[in-house]
Amino acid sequence: MSEDSKPKGLKIIVLIKQVPDTSEVRIDPKTGTLMREGVASIINPEDRHGLEEAVRIREKHGGRVIAVSMGPPQAVDALTEALAMGADEAVLLTDRFFAGADTWATAFTLGLCLEQLRPFDLVIAGRQAIDGDTAQIGPQVAEGLGLPQVTYVRALEIKEDRLEAERVLDDGFEKIEAPLPALVTVIGNINRPRPPRLPGLLAACEPQAPIRVLDAADIGARADQTGLSGSYTRVIKTFSPKVEREGETIEGEAETMARTLVLRLRSLNLI
Repeated sequence: MSEDSKPKGLKIIVLIKQVPDTSEVRIDPKTGTLMREGVASIINPEDRHGLEEAVRIREKHGGRVIAVSMGPPQAVDALTEALAMGADEAVLLTDRFFAGADTWATAFTLGLCLEQLRPFDLVIAGRQAIDGDTAQIGPQVAEGLGLPQVTYVRALEIKEDRLEAERVLDDGFEKIEAPLPALVTVIGNINRPRPPRLPGLLAACEPQAPIRVLDAADIGARADQTGLSGSYTRVIKTFSPKVEREGETIEGEAETMARTLVLRLRSLNLI
């Protein structure tokens, strides 16, 4: 493709979510809910790959990258990091009416925000979030906005007014073309995200940092359309399964213990 045929000024939206660092997730044994106090939060890993891909596309074709997140006020930390990684702008959707949203209500709320950001050329999201593993948000947003969608993408190229992608299947991969605007969800091996840059991190912490905070009224959402009221599913209880291991101790001289172990394993048909 010649330089003249490259698309100019692409507007790319990246959906990111702030999630608990799963290595530190704790569940309250009394309430069965996640204990978020004192637990570190991070940008969802596959969303980080989505942001990196958006920045790479902008570096190649020009344009701007807007990171969008829905969450509590502290999710601004994830957007600050997104700016330090190369996003040009950020939007935080936060409102008490958004609390308790299932994937349907979350996708609906994100869709209202994206409608306000039209026209755009591409929406990128991670395949799924590590705190839910539903892989539903990207496809639901695409369906709600009437966008072509390509999921589980491991390679992505923008060619004029279309995208070319490779998506992973259970038994291989397939190549797909789709017209722009479109939505893609990416997997972790599409790229290696760059670390936040210190100058970008400092700039993102300034009072004039390009982060817009929007509530339900700002995007035209009714209380009964979002959060728990707008959700079709309810989480009754969350709990950690108990893992109990049975052990057997063999004592005695080394030769005796070895012989006993072999006989025990044979009795269990393990050898």
